[in-house]
Parts: sequence; C-alpha cells; structure tokens
Amino acid sequence: MGGDGQVTLGSTVMKADAVKIRRLGDGQVLCGFAGATADAFALLERFETKLKDYPANLPRAATELAKEWRTDRALRRLEALLSVADSQYVLLISGTGDVIQPSDGVIGIGSGGQFALAAARALVRATPDLSATDIVRQSMRIASEIDVYTNEHLVVEEIACRN
Repeated sequence: MGGDGQVTLGSTVMKADAVKIRRLGDGQVLCGFAGATADAFALLERFETKLKDYPANLPRAATELAKEWRTDRALRRLEALLSVADSQYVLLISGTGDVIQPSDGVIGIGSGGQFALAAARALVRATPDLSATDIVRQSMRIASEIDVYTNEHLVVEEIACRN
C-alpha cells in the first residue's frame, strides 16, 4: 500500500510529507486514507476498535465500521475514504456503507487514486514479474505527473500475502 505526502487546503499545498498509511492490529493490517484529515483520523480510531472487536476478520471489522459510519448521525458527515489490507484482503470502506473488495486486488483512493489505479492495473498486466512495491511506486509516480493534488513523496508499506 502506498500513499503520497501531499496535504492541500483548497489549491494550496500545506504539507508535502504527510504519512497517509498506518499499521494497525499489531502491524498486521495496513490502513490508508484520503479526504479530510481529521475525519480520516476519527475513522482510523474507530476502525482500530472494530479490529479489536473482530480480530483476524478484516471483512467483518470493515463491515461493522461501514454500518456505524452510515447510521451514526455525526459520523455520516465525515468526508474520507479508507483503504485497508491484511494478508488476505484488500478493501475500500466508504461512508455510504460500501465495503468493496476489488476482484484484482488493486485499489486507488484520493484525488490521484484513479490515475494510480489505472497505472497499477496496466503495470500488473504488462510486467507480471514486477514486485508489488515497485508497482505501487511506479503507479503513484505516474499519478503525481497527472494530478496536481498528488506528489512524489511516497510512503510504501508492505504485508506478506497468504496464497
């Protein structure tokens, strides 16, 4: 999982080296976020609680967070997206109650997410021997060349996958 470091306020870059990826669940789960920073941190905290409630069951923890996010009056106003992954699953969690597992294991969120997603899918298909870390780095660099809200200050975290 990778994230760029850019934080913007309107059209102004406020920070170029933010870390948008966190390790949760004793380091066994990666969580990336996009959107309003305070909202994302509030959701990260709630998601970490759900992981404690449902250890070793990422889909259930994600679903419980999505349900709470959608039904809680205060949480409903939060504007962020979460991407979570463990050794088995990659999921997108949204405030509309969505928990989406992409069929190819590749996901992108944030303003440059669709550019990075397209680049990653192309790299996976064209260069099957490329490591996941290299695919993340290259696709994020491509996104940063297209999207003004994405920069090249990358943080990449990796978890071993179960086959």
